[in-house]
Amino acid sequence: MNKTQTVLPTGILAGVVATLLVMGAGTQSSFAAVLYAASALPIFIAGLGWGNRAAITGIVTSGILGAVLISPIFAVTMAIFTLIPAGWLSHLANLARPASELGGPDNLLAWYPISDILLHLCGLVTIAVIALGVAIGYGPELVGQIVDVLGSALQTQEPGLSLTAADIGQLKSTMLLTLPMVQGGIWVILLFAAFYFAMRIVSRSGRALRPREDMPSALRMNRHAIYIFLAGIVMTFLGGVPAMIGATICGTFGAGFLMSGFAAIHFRSQGKDWRLPVLVLAYLSSMLVIPAFAILALGLTDTRRTIALTPAKGSTDQNTTNPDN
Repeated sequence: MNKTQTVLPTGILAGVVATLLVMGAGTQSSFAAVLYAASALPIFIAGLGWGNRAAITGIVTSGILGAVLISPIFAVTMAIFTLIPAGWLSHLANLARPASELGGPDNLLAWYPISDILLHLCGLVTIAVIALGVAIGYGPELVGQIVDVLGSALQTQEPGLSLTAADIGQLKSTMLLTLPMVQGGIWVILLFAAFYFAMRIVSRSGRALRPREDMPSALRMNRHAIYIFLAGIVMTFLGGVPAMIGATICGTFGAGFLMSGFAAIHFRSQGKDWRLPVLVLAYLSSMLVIPAFAILALGLTDTRRTIALTPAKGSTDQNTTNPDN
């Protein structure tokens, strides 16, 4: 009864905090991306700890506040990029069904796999980035204006630097695909980080509906994501709008495989004496292109669905996990 009575206040509080974080992102340019992504954290906490009604209440509250305090466009953008993905992922995380439906024991519950949650996140961010691109008219003309401004600023700082028309043209074509790729990839990583920290916070508070899982073993991409990722790569060679959409898919799903690769390194190095130096080297080297591709490739080669199992009501069995290959 106490938990039911706190659903509405918790949701309202989550919506207020989420709105304040997004508004703070507009004033702190250095940490704008982090603050904006952190606005998903209170919605995650409300959804994971108090259920769908609390998450929906938080989303509605934040949308109303954003529309009243800033503008309706601000509220819609906030909802598409952070609030709705956070609410949907928390809903998926709370889904469970009898393990017997999957061929498991009758006295256990099977929870929605982390790999499928990550797949949904990549898809949602892809749609959000494409929607933003359509809204702002993203394309060669806009990218050309950005490159021209950056080129002028660079030549002002470095008068001796000369850029030929061919160099500028190559830079424009590269940035046309790089910008949505990088934006989508970073956003997937930031939102999943918010989901991860929300899970830890709610688990420590004792309100978690879902059992806390071992991320190094559970964080993998669904095998079907490989085909989406490959389709994105093919689309980048088609040019025009398909290429920009393909670049976005490569960025979002590539980020998912990159995180899966890091999780695989964590898992395989557990209990090893060389664990710390290898992890430090992996994270530092991932700032370079070739090592990052190697970690991404590791994620591509290790796709599976690890399903968390917990005792059903009245059962005394211990929590366990079952890799469903």
